[in-house]
Amino acid sequence: MSLSVAEPLVLRDDHLAQEHIVRLTLNHPAKRNALSAAMLRALAEAVEGVAPDEASIIILRAAGPAFSAGHDLNEILHGTDDEVAAVFEACEQAMQAIRQASQIVVAEVQGIATAAGCQLVATCDLAVAASSARFATPGVRIGYFCVSPGVALSRNVGVKAAAAMLFTGEPVTAAEALAAGLVNRVVPAEAVEDASLAMARSISRFSRHVLAHGKQHFYAQLAMSYGDALSYASGVMVAQRAMPDAHEGMAAFLSKRDPTWLS
Repeated sequence: MSLSVAEPLVLRDDHLAQEHIVRLTLNHPAKRNALSAAMLRALAEAVEGVAPDEASIIILRAAGPAFSAGHDLNEILHGTDDEVAAVFEACEQAMQAIRQASQIVVAEVQGIATAAGCQLVATCDLAVAASSARFATPGVRIGYFCVSPGVALSRNVGVKAAAAMLFTGEPVTAAEALAAGLVNRVVPAEAVEDASLAMARSISRFSRHVLAHGKQHFYAQLAMSYGDALSYASGVMVAQRAMPDAHEGMAAFLSKRDPTWLS
C-alpha cells in the first residue's frame, strides 16, 4: 500500500512564462487557505524562488472558495510563546518577500480575505477582486486585535477606513474595498481570473529591469517626508537615465517605433 503524498501548500504555474508571468496558488482549501507557519514559509519560498529574469509579474491566487481566512488560530491558541513567535516571524518574512520581490505581485481575490488574509491582499502591489469577495480584520471580535494586518491595511486605505475595519471587525464588500483603495478592480466572480491576467499582461510588456527598479524606489519614497522624497527621486531620475532600457525607450518614443527591451 503506497502512502499518499501531501500536495504542496503553494503551487507554481509557469505556463505563462513566455509572457513573463508566473502564477502562485495558495493550496489548502480545506482550511480556507489559512496562513499557518508552514503556509507562510512556503509562500515566502515560492515568491523568492521566482528569479528576476524568469518573470516580471507574479499573480497570487488561491484554490477553493476562500482567498485566505488568515492565521491558523489553533497554532496561536495552543502554541508555546516560541511557536507563536515563529508564526509571526514567518508572516513577516512572507510579506517582506512580496514587498521586496523584483516582480509586481497581483492578488487575484475570490471569496473571503480576512485578518492576515486581508493583510496579504494589502501587501500585494495590485489586487483584482471578484464582486463576491469580502475583506475583514475581525480580530477585535475574538479578543485578538489585528495589529499586524493593520500595518499593511493602514498603508493602503485612509485612516478612518482602516480604523473602521479594525475597531468594528465588520467585513467590507469588494465595491467598498475598491472605493477605499484596498483593491484596484472589481469584476464578476467568473471573470476574476481573466481580469487579473489582463492586468498582468498590461504590465508584463514593459522592461523587467525598469519594473523592478520602479517598484524598489516607489516603496522607498513612501517612507520619506515630501521634501526628502523629492530629493531622493531627483537623484534616482538622474541615475536611471543611464539604464540601457531607458535609452531604448526614449529613443523608440522619439523615433515613433516600438521599443525592444533589453531585459
